[in-house]
Parts: sequence; structure tokens; C-alpha cells
Amino acid sequence: RTRQAVVIDPGDEADKILLTLAESKLTVNYIINTHGHFDHVGANRRLKEATGADILIHAADAPMLAHLPAAAMAFGLRVEDSPAADRTLSDGDTIIFGDITLTVIHTPGHSPGGIALFTDKVVFAGDSLFYGSIGRTDFPGGDYNTLIASIKNKLFPLGDDVVVYTGHGPATTISQERRMNPFLQ
Repeated sequence: RTRQAVVIDPGDEADKILLTLAESKLTVNYIINTHGHFDHVGANRRLKEATGADILIHAADAPMLAHLPAAAMAFGLRVEDSPAADRTLSDGDTIIFGDITLTVIHTPGHSPGGIALFTDKVVFAGDSLFYGSIGRTDFPGGDYNTLIASIKNKLFPLGDDVVVYTGHGPATTISQERRMNPFLQ
């Protein structure tokens, strides 16, 4: 309706995202990173240069943006560096674009500044919660107990009928993960 959009976790998909935005005639207001790992933020620079959109990330993960090439190189990969965040986020912040409001939910554990974005029975969970699994906690700043607490105390209360769009893999629901996820029993 309003043709306003956000890009959540652009990964390294700048060309694909820019094509979709052009074909759909959408204007990007924000590039939102659910956390600072290179596989989620690799296209920040190209998208910001092409759209002028502000980059948003939780304050605890914002410093990671300055070290993307080195982090990727540790895995034998190359990514562009990222511009610094235009705005850092905290738990409870809201992001408004068009007629949609996203509420920021701080979900540390996979990374110190991991966030989820909630609106109208949908949550974009980043790498905190997956279909049948959870995010890795063996990276620097990760913590298993913190991640489990984030999921149980921050995501589960959103409601069983909430659809979860994950950072990797298929969508799921809070109900499915509460009942069947072996990490959360």
C-alpha cells in the first residue's frame, strides 16, 4: 500500500534484493541487522549506497560491523566492509515504515546484541530460533544459557500462533518450537 519497506538481514544478496525492490517499486527506509555476523550483514554497504537507507543494529553488536572482512576471512570467505550503524537499537524500540511498526526484542545468546522484530503475529527471529533448532552459541559473545532464556522469556510469550521467520531455513511457529524443539524441552 505505502510502498515503504525495510530489508532485514541482507546477507550477501545485494543484487537479488535490489532487483526485487526495483520490480516491486519499493522504497527502503531501513536496513535492519538482527545481529552483526557477516552472513547477515555482508550486503549492507551496497544496499546503503543504492538506497540511502539507514543501517540499524543493536548497540551491543554495532562494533562487529567494523570487522566484517576479518571475521569472514576466518571462514575462508570474503565480504565487503559495512558502513557504521546510523542508529543503534535497544529492547523495546520501535521501527516504523509505512503503516507497519516493528518492535525490537533483545534476544542475546547467539550474539550479545541479537534482536528479533515483532509485528502483528509475526516475528523475524534472526539466528535465535530455527525450525527444530536454535542459533549457535560457540562464536565469540555467544552463550547457550542466555539464548535459551531469550527464547523462553522473550519469544515464547509472544503467543503460540505467532509465525517465526528464521535467519536460516523454513518458517515455523512458536507453538511448533515450544512443543517439538529438542533444545527447548
